[in-house]
Order: sequence, then structure tokens, then C-alpha cells
Amino acid sequence: MVPAENLIAFAAAALVLIVIPGPSVLFTIGRALALGRRGGLLSVLGNALGLLPIIGLVAIGVGGLVARSVVLFTILKIVGAAYLVYLGVQAIRHRRSSAAAGAAVALPRSAWRQLGEGFVVGVTNPKTIAFFVAVLPQFVDLDAGAVPLQMVTLGLVFFAIAVLSDGAWALVAASARTWFGRSPRRIETLTATGGGMMIGLGGILLFTGASH
Repeated sequence: MVPAENLIAFAAAALVLIVIPGPSVLFTIGRALALGRRGGLLSVLGNALGLLPIIGLVAIGVGGLVARSVVLFTILKIVGAAYLVYLGVQAIRHRRSSAAAGAAVALPRSAWRQLGEGFVVGVTNPKTIAFFVAVLPQFVDLDAGAVPLQMVTLGLVFFAIAVLSDGAWALVAASARTWFGRSPRRIETLTATGGGMMIGLGGILLFTGASH
């Protein structure tokens, strides 16, 4: 088990990192603006679920290999960035149907698809792997034993905080969408804005942080 003081220290560090607006927050806001509250929250959950395989890989040591491999790291970065751009383009393409459906209704996609899209974005984020590889070991107590279990526990704490924080951002963005939804023209513009944010985020992730 992770010592209580280590767990509290990690939770505090994770909270600071997660609350400060970054790629995950921008993705969440973009999706909520484009899809509405339901789509935003499903995207948050899917994105967070994408952390679970990464946590498992890091706990058994595979994550370290990926983080140290320039080729694998670059492939994941390109795939993740390209997928974000694809989601942004789709939101812009379907902005008119979204506006016609009304602010409270998401784009015509199933819940499983929205969840899956968020999962792909989460699991293909190489920066998350690099973060877990660099940070989790610092809060592990070797004398307590069961190091992989300690790392999984810390990862799950990060997962829970991420869901709560990003979920709050999604609700705020979705509320703004609902207010703008009084005008089909405004909701169409807002949906396109959300799509543009995802495209921009894909570009930022692709062209920054090449070294790791």
C-alpha cells in the first residue's frame, strides 16, 4: 500500500497539474462546445479511461520503454494529434445539423462512439506516459513493497481527480453552449469553434514537445 503521506502529496501534485488548463482541458471544452453536455461528459470519461491502460503499462515497466523510444513516442504523438484534428474537422462539418438539433442535443453520434473517441485521445497521448513514468516512481515507497500495486493506486487517484476536474470544465462549457443555443446561428458558430479548438490542440501537440 502507498503510505498515506505519499498518497496525499501525490494527490495534491496531481490536482495542481490537472486543474491548470492544459491539453486535456482544451479537449474537454472543445468537445462540450461541439457536442453539448452529454457528449462532453462522455468524452471526459472516455479520455480518462484511456489512462487506465497507460497506468497498467507503466506499473509493469512497459511504459518506460515507450517513453524512452523516440520512434514509439513520435508515432503515438502523430496518431493522437491526427485523431484530434479529425474530430475537429468532423465537428465543423456537422455544425449545421448540430445547430438544427438545438443546444441541448449532441451531434448524431452514439454514446459508445463518443466514449470511444475520448478513449482514443486519452490512450494515444504520449505525454501522459512520459508524465507517469517520470512522476509515479517519486511517490512510491520501496520499503512498503508491491511497487506495481502502489503505482496503480497512484494512477487511479490521478484518474479520479481528472474525471472530476475535467467533468466540471465540461459542464461549464456545455452551459455556455446552452445559453448560446437560443440562436441556431450562434450554436453553429460555437460548434465550429469547438472543432477549431480540437484542430488547434492537435497542431500544438504535434509541433511542441518533440523531445522527451
